[in-house]
Amino acid sequence: MALPLDKLGSTYGPATTVIDVDRARAYAAATNDPNPAYEAGKVAPPVFGVVPVWPTMFEAVGAVVPAEAAMFIVHGEQDMHFHQPLVPGRSITTRSEAYSVRVGGSGTRFTVKVTSDDTDSGDAVLTQYVTLFVRGMTDGESGGPDKPGHDFPDEARARPVGEHSVHVDDDQTFRYRDASGDTMPIHVDDEVARSVGLPGIIAHGLCTMAMCSQSVIATVADGDPARLRRLAVRFAANVFPGNDVVTSIFQAGRSDGAEVYAFEATSAGAVVVKNGLAEVV
Repeated sequence: MALPLDKLGSTYGPATTVIDVDRARAYAAATNDPNPAYEAGKVAPPVFGVVPVWPTMFEAVGAVVPAEAAMFIVHGEQDMHFHQPLVPGRSITTRSEAYSVRVGGSGTRFTVKVTSDDTDSGDAVLTQYVTLFVRGMTDGESGGPDKPGHDFPDEARARPVGEHSVHVDDDQTFRYRDASGDTMPIHVDDEVARSVGLPGIIAHGLCTMAMCSQSVIATVADGDPARLRRLAVRFAANVFPGNDVVTSIFQAGRSDGAEVYAFEATSAGAVVVKNGLAEVV
């Protein structure tokens, strides 16, 4: 089984939606983020940017990944480029592109590029590169352009900035499911989770990413989410309810007027997020 390279470059959508203030508040609450900017409705949490784009993103995935491979998909990486803050009440129009395929020895990485523009002005709001890993799919060939990189620079470890911890509550996955619309059963059903080899339900990867964003914003952006220009992660291991997500942040230089930070996160002694990168203006 292999992914069809002739689908690369195909686009899906457009879909138009409004950034809903109440749902953005609910998302912040579901990720244990007390930032007052979210409750006031001034801006939506950065990782909330995944919520309005689900329909076109899944349209692209469904067009490329065979249905029989769906249970072998895991979320590998997420890379979010913020051209403007996510302001509640703004209408955005989203298109998704089947971007690239990379075949490896243990599976295939498929990246979808998701572009959201301001519906009225046409100005770019958010560009996301969503990389899925299809376990065991080792046939076929690679194709498409390289996605932007966000490897952790080794030299950054000599420049630690800070550490920030967020607790994962026992009911976290249920609250995140309701706020985000991500209904994958491995996050809320112990029996299903065990049927695929897990010891029990696991936290959503994007919930973990949202907790990392909270840590980055609190530590290096003076609590202002509008200063975040890019946030990228590689999901490395599962997070289980009842533990903490501890994000360690390091100075990694500057890029186009932004401060660049590398970060990684641990939970219960395991590294759960690798190759974290944040750009802050």
